Amino acid sequence: MSSYQKELEKYRDIDEDEILRTLSPEELEQLDCELQEMDPENMLLPAGLRQRDQTKKSPTGPLDREALLQYLEQQALEVKERDDLVPFTGEKKGKPYIQPKREIPVQEQITLEPELEEALAHATDAEMCDIAAILGMYTLMSNKQYYDAICSGEICNTEGISSVVQPDKYKPVPDEPPNPTNIEEILKSVRSNDKELEEVNLNNIQDIPIPMLIELCEAMKTNTHVRSFSLVATRSGDPIANAVADMLRENRSLQSLNIESNFISSTGLMAVLKAVRENATLTELRVDNQRQWPGDAVEMEMATMLEQCPSIVRFGYHFTQQGPRARAAQAMTRNNELRRQQKKR
Repeated sequence: MSSYQKELEKYRDIDEDEILRTLSPEELEQLDCELQEMDPENMLLPAGLRQRDQTKKSPTGPLDREALLQYLEQQALEVKERDDLVPFTGEKKGKPYIQPKREIPVQEQITLEPELEEALAHATDAEMCDIAAILGMYTLMSNKQYYDAICSGEICNTEGISSVVQPDKYKPVPDEPPNPTNIEEILKSVRSNDKELEEVNLNNIQDIPIPMLIELCEAMKTNTHVRSFSLVATRSGDPIANAVADMLRENRSLQSLNIESNFISSTGLMAVLKAVRENATLTELRVDNQRQWPGDAVEMEMATMLEQCPSIVRFGYHFTQQGPRARAAQAMTRNNELRRQQKKR
């Protein structure tokens, strides 16, 4: 028998119950704490199962997050800042570094002709920059300086080779002037079938009342002189699209219609496309850039309309589906070829 086994033999006949009866409450609590199974390395467990409860304080109540934050902020404000061991006085010590001049060895020195030596000795930084660009030394300058020196016939790099790259200064583009069209006068001219009025351009006028636009479309039904009708960016919706569709069914003089950049839905576009089939004089139609994508059914209807309307030779819309795009391109090619043959005759 080994010495370890002999050491354990004296604990064989110990009465555990008798020992537990003699322990005090504090010793029993300490024993219970030691016997608890904890897993301190498992971060997925809550804190109560990773570490034994070592506090004797009774709970003060539910957690008050705002009060806790205020207490932490107040405690942080009351802590004094640590004083610097060496206060900063702004004094600079030591000597600034000066890069030593490198003497060019004799074998690396290049000797030019006297005329070139004299010309380079008196050349300005701008002239040296242009010379470097001509010789292809683009690493000595910025891309803008390099391409300006190559494309321009004059010396334009006045900053020199060691200049700081500056951003290009672009000229501000002024906004388009507001549309000066008087809607009431245009409506009167359309109603009276004025011979001098051949174009109605209401582009970018966003405060036109819907009833007035509908009246304008009603007046266009009997007009025989207007050739171009444009309602780009007028905030037109489906009611205006339906009025335009009714106008196309009766008007026989309009050649160009533009309703781009509006709020027309697929229902309104479908009404316009169906009305175009009943119009044989319209040659140009633009309906792109609406507030929402019209959908596959509308794009298929556009392709069908172009196939059935040989008079349409210009159509403004960006197709998203390959099938309708291919059909529309083929139909437009055929329509333009038919128009070219008609002009030959």
